[in-house]
Amino acid sequence: MITQEAIRLFKNYLQSNHKQRTIDSYVYLLRRYEMIYAQRALDSIGSDEIYTFLEMLTQDLAKSTRRLRYSQLKTFYNFIIDRCSLNIKNPCNTSLLSKSYRAPKQILRKILERETVDEMIYNTKRHRDRLILELQARCGLRIGELLKIKVSDVSERTITLREPKSGKESELAYMPENVSKKLAKYIKDNALQSDYRPFPICYSTARSLIRRLGEKVNVRNSPHDLRRYSATYASRNGVPLEVVSKVILRHQDLKTTQVYLGKISDSEAIRWMDILHGK
Repeated sequence: MITQEAIRLFKNYLQSNHKQRTIDSYVYLLRRYEMIYAQRALDSIGSDEIYTFLEMLTQDLAKSTRRLRYSQLKTFYNFIIDRCSLNIKNPCNTSLLSKSYRAPKQILRKILERETVDEMIYNTKRHRDRLILELQARCGLRIGELLKIKVSDVSERTITLREPKSGKESELAYMPENVSKKLAKYIKDNALQSDYRPFPICYSTARSLIRRLGEKVNVRNSPHDLRRYSATYASRNGVPLEVVSKVILRHQDLKTTQVYLGKISDSEAIRWMDILHGK
């Protein structure tokens, strides 16, 4: 199979199964790959040539973008090999390429303790700021999603998120009853109209706010730490991983959710063994 034919087949697959943002990212890579190797048979392109191509394409880009381009090219080959049952090895699966574009070792982040989060929330006097903390820590909202919501998006126990990170048209975020009542009261007390944003601040302001509130209880944190806490707290209290992933975090892949969850300590592991099987 020649490269041009393989790329056409892969683009058709992308059009049917992926969002436009993802398609555009792949097309950027594939267009340049096709310019060089259009009439070459796939099995004639070696890993050294692929390395040269990727270096030329990404030499001035960030490391994360370099790794993305490598991953996309590897995905392209995996798809074609699998879909067309080609008896060839993926040329991206070599030590030269995997080492050159290897992701950095992930650093486990310290998860906030429940007492710390509760203290942050209870010590926050301004209703708007307290709601921001609770909607992140209790409901798992991303700060960007939270700042974009309008009053018309708020229902009794749900918030409709428009144009979420997943690329869907909308998603639902769920609230515990006490948080939903506080949000409804805040909207009513401030006479907010349906097209108003309850939290009309920018991301940098929200980030600074949450960091400042954390410093008051002697922790350094970011908005995403509260979302991560929400997932870990739910998981540690017996909520099934599928619910944590699909309902609280709204991830497409369980593997992404597992990255969010904090490391389990020895004492935590022993506690769960006792709960499951008795002391």
